[in-house]
Amino acid sequence: MRQQFLERFSWIDLFLWVLRVGVIVLIVWGTIRSLALGKYSATTWLSLIIAGLAQGSIYALIALGYTLIYGVLLMINFAHGEVYMAGAFTSTIVAEALKQSGYAERYPIPMIGLLLVVSMVVSTVVAVLLERVAYRPLRGSPRLVPLITAIGASFALQYIFRGLYGSAFHTYPEFGRMWGRWNVGGATIQVVQVVVLVAAVVMMVGLYLFVERTKTGKSLRAVSEDKEIAALMGIDVDRVIAITFAIGGLLAGAAGVCRGLYQPQGMYWFMGFFPGLKAFTAAVLGGIGSIPGAMLGGLFLGVFESVGPNLFLEGLGIPAAYQLKDVIAFTMLVLVLMFRPQGIMGEKLAEKKA
Repeated sequence: MRQQFLERFSWIDLFLWVLRVGVIVLIVWGTIRSLALGKYSATTWLSLIIAGLAQGSIYALIALGYTLIYGVLLMINFAHGEVYMAGAFTSTIVAEALKQSGYAERYPIPMIGLLLVVSMVVSTVVAVLLERVAYRPLRGSPRLVPLITAIGASFALQYIFRGLYGSAFHTYPEFGRMWGRWNVGGATIQVVQVVVLVAAVVMMVGLYLFVERTKTGKSLRAVSEDKEIAALMGIDVDRVIAITFAIGGLLAGAAGVCRGLYQPQGMYWFMGFFPGLKAFTAAVLGGIGSIPGAMLGGLFLGVFESVGPNLFLEGLGIPAAYQLKDVIAFTMLVLVLMFRPQGIMGEKLAEKKA
């Protein structure tokens, strides 16, 4: 029995277990130390959580595109961050033109609706063209080929939009009361945070109901299960895949406007890279291929990124801990792959019996 245990338990396993325990000890110790310092009040923690939920809802909207495409094609579309950038950047240019004309100040709500339409249409067109031109001809190729193509398409889209709109940074205009603040139990909550969170939740729930309750959603699930059987049952597989990319583009475009409203600075041609990686992290965290998992993963990652630097790192004596929020986000990806590779809501793969 001891021999069998030694054969199954390698030095790599031992290293991973030591690493896991070490990470848990650091997190617990840092949390205890941070809370003991008493630097932040309960209202401050509440404000950080609300901010994290707003940011996480943007990640979740982008992550849904990753998880939908993976669920249907078993492919990671690394150009999806640029699909998000295309809509967000275009809506920024339109928003600046509306601000100069004076319409943004006079009709803020219709203008936001117009920006949503512009962003969602642009992102949808880019996503559908990406599927038709770059991915469909490679559908029968080894899985590494579309992955490399996605990376190439990502760079191509970045420089196309840099050529179209220039390399300068742009800023979303303010829309009246959207930049107001509420005081709830002593905690300061920005109106735009609530607007972004509610809008994102409504769209995520709408997507879930669409996939679960509509005929097209059933076709999407059938193609996800088995493309050949779905085709034999009369389902147009190419059409369903194109619809999947279109839905991902719609949600990414909506995420672009939400990002512009919540964080108006820094809209430019490279803005899709880090949100794309974080949305991919959220999709893996929730369970790649799971729609509820992508929603939950995005919200969890946003809260973890917002609260984590103050809760885990300040107690360890790390200066300027908030500057490490990106490190925390990607460390989360590593931890998920170590502890639960299938994600929070992913299904564990069946093991083959010897």
